[in-house]
Amino acid sequence: MGTIWQPELKTYDGPKYKAVAGLIREGIEEGLLKEGGKLPPVRDLAWTLRITPGTVARAYTILTESGVLTAEVGRGTFVASGTQGPVAEAPIEVDVVAHRSQPDGDVYKVSMFSPHLPAVGQDKLIRNLLGQVAQDPPSGMMHYPSRTGAKPAREGVVRWLAGTPLGAFGEQDIVLSHGGQNGLSLIFQSILQGRRPTVLIEELSYPGFRRAAELLRADVVPVAMDAEGVIPEALEEAARAHDAQIFCTSPEVHNPTGLFTPLSRRQALADVARRCDLQIVEDDCYRMRVDRAPTYRMLAPERGWYVSSLAKTLTPALRIGFAIAPLGRTADLRRVAEYNCFGLATPLIDLCAKLLSHPQIDALAEETRRAFELYVQSAVNILGSYDVVWRANVPFLWLRLPLGWRASAFCQAAEAEGVQIRTAEEFVCRDARAPHAVRLAVNAGVSLQSFEAAVLRLRQLLDGPPEQLSV
Repeated sequence: MGTIWQPELKTYDGPKYKAVAGLIREGIEEGLLKEGGKLPPVRDLAWTLRITPGTVARAYTILTESGVLTAEVGRGTFVASGTQGPVAEAPIEVDVVAHRSQPDGDVYKVSMFSPHLPAVGQDKLIRNLLGQVAQDPPSGMMHYPSRTGAKPAREGVVRWLAGTPLGAFGEQDIVLSHGGQNGLSLIFQSILQGRRPTVLIEELSYPGFRRAAELLRADVVPVAMDAEGVIPEALEEAARAHDAQIFCTSPEVHNPTGLFTPLSRRQALADVARRCDLQIVEDDCYRMRVDRAPTYRMLAPERGWYVSSLAKTLTPALRIGFAIAPLGRTADLRRVAEYNCFGLATPLIDLCAKLLSHPQIDALAEETRRAFELYVQSAVNILGSYDVVWRANVPFLWLRLPLGWRASAFCQAAEAEGVQIRTAEEFVCRDARAPHAVRLAVNAGVSLQSFEAAVLRLRQLLDGPPEQLSV
């Protein structure tokens, strides 16, 4: 902190965060805080004023939202341009309860329900490319999608997946889908046979596996896990007991716990799949282009199916996903995709081709990953004394709740504090018991100060559980 602005928190009749916001406004009006000047880090100002970091973060947030300050990921908080002189008193904050009572009924101060990507330039690039497609669409505007017309987009996917340990594949093996979830549905339709087929899933798993199976009237059976993923003996027992056809898994980034399945465990599970004639469906949407072990398509090329998308690395808005079948099954997957919808819309195919071949695309993906790491590290710093599982390149954290908290009660209390999170119950089968845990998705669509303030509110809830349960 510089020597010009020496704030002192005086007696204030009202919330302290409003007092801090007032101090900052006064500093700007008096010329002690200049346009473009950097404010102290949250923790430094909190120490100076002898208040909590959450109070300072809340003041920074409301001033950022009202345009008095600007926040830049990785750099800090600055005085916005055009703010010298008297600073208008903007509405401080909408009350959370009143906010939730609006007609849409589903607005939260900071949603950690699903990961929210930071805008690091991909939004501007997409708008620019959309304009190019609109002005001169390579596929034209009067034709059905075709396999030939989609070739540049599939080639873009191959470039995007370069380095991913998938085994041998080329553009002819890529099947485009309307996002990762649609890719899962296409794969299931390519595999499942019979009146009541069975799909095996991890006992804690991405709900989309279950939903895709249920849409095809398949039975879903959870399989026990340990710290390395699904237990091979449990998988073999379930496969034989239920005559299962598919085993669904997310070994690189397990959703919701973030655990990683090492190579030795993957090899053991692949051996079980061969003995029991299981097809392995791997959801790899959360891999942030950082590889640690081979995919099942490489380990078991005769039965490994792969699905991913751009939703977690560039944007979920476009709904661009891609699926790859095992050796010898590409025609089956392609046929199902064509029978479903003839293919993606031609303007979307053209956009995909331009986006994935653009020279900036790798740098944008890397910037997204770095921004997520910054938010994850911040959350870990705040929650570190609790049982939280995290990885720097995974945009969510798995929090095991302390004694005194049930997951559903904790989520309700978090909602009351303006934070939306997901309980463990959402990641298990309907009749299964869930651990007392929650998933916190990184919302990098809000400022780092807003995110930290939300995590601090969760920390305050953890520090004061409503009851102490007996062991």
